[in-house]
Amino acid sequence: MSSDDVTDLLETAYLDELETVMNYLTNAIVLDGVHAEEVKDSLEADVEEELEHARLLGNRLKQLGHSPPGSAAFEAGQSSLQPPEDTTDVESVIDGVLEAETDAHETYRALLEAAREANDPVTEDVAVTILADEEAHRTEFRGFKKEFPVDR
Repeated sequence: MSSDDVTDLLETAYLDELETVMNYLTNAIVLDGVHAEEVKDSLEADVEEELEHARLLGNRLKQLGHSPPGSAAFEAGQSSLQPPEDTTDVESVIDGVLEAETDAHETYRALLEAAREANDPVTEDVAVTILADEEAHRTEFRGFKKEFPVDR
């Protein structure tokens, strides 16, 4: 892989993080019900962390001589993380978060590999740092998922 691959993955991850911020924030606002409060609190905290990921990625792009993409480059892709029509459907949001975190995990693994192949240890470090956060998010939401019965 080349430094162009690294740049492309940094840009993809940057836009993904910003989409995640939007969806986490919206779901933290709209969810209702008994199971919602802990999930909402977690989403609120994760908004700040995902925004910090976007900052790290944008700054790394700048360091590499590129600009982070603006909104014109954005194409929404997190259909499973859209706010539910039934605002008490906390489980659908949990499922959406798990899907988004799995996608992020794959992106950061690819970025890590591309950075290694391009001999870019700074981007490797950024990828490892963010990957650790994403794995922690995924683990937390797997725990939330366990609170819901398998057969409904």
